[in-house]
Amino acid sequence: MIITYQQVSKITFPVFTLPNGNWQTTDGLLFLEEGIVDDRNMPGLTLGSRRVQTPHKNLVPLRKCITEHQGLIKQKSKYYIDSTGAPFIYEKTKMCALKYYLIRKVEQKEVASLIWLKDLKHPFPIPRPPKAEMTWAGVLHLHGLPWMLYEYSQERRKDTSRKV
Repeated sequence: MIITYQQVSKITFPVFTLPNGNWQTTDGLLFLEEGIVDDRNMPGLTLGSRRVQTPHKNLVPLRKCITEHQGLIKQKSKYYIDSTGAPFIYEKTKMCALKYYLIRKVEQKEVASLIWLKDLKHPFPIPRPPKAEMTWAGVLHLHGLPWMLYEYSQERRKDTSRKV
């Protein structure tokens, strides 16, 4: 399955990087070259719960966990498996402007925080506040509108673009 930024809602986070796209399914087992990634013969709704129960010892290690769409955009890899066990290819198809804004304030809430940026009317929800020395935020713009918080920096960087 090929996923682009438009279909990212079809996958379930967290997702894990795979070293390549040579996967195949046989008898309920998802193989990647000579190792096993998922065992659908085990009960459980998630990849993790099935991997813990499987009697097979040659599991492919899942080393990198990505919890949000922003993480997919930053990866060089394009082969992934989501937490339901669906392997996919993330294909970057659209160029987006990356613009930097001064961080006006960070409003801490009970579970998350809101980051307010100069010249933007709406805040971005973030799981945790940035470090105090981070005074600038890079925002991806989709179709000319602020879309996604991309990164923080200590100084203003040159506006560029990224393929998403």
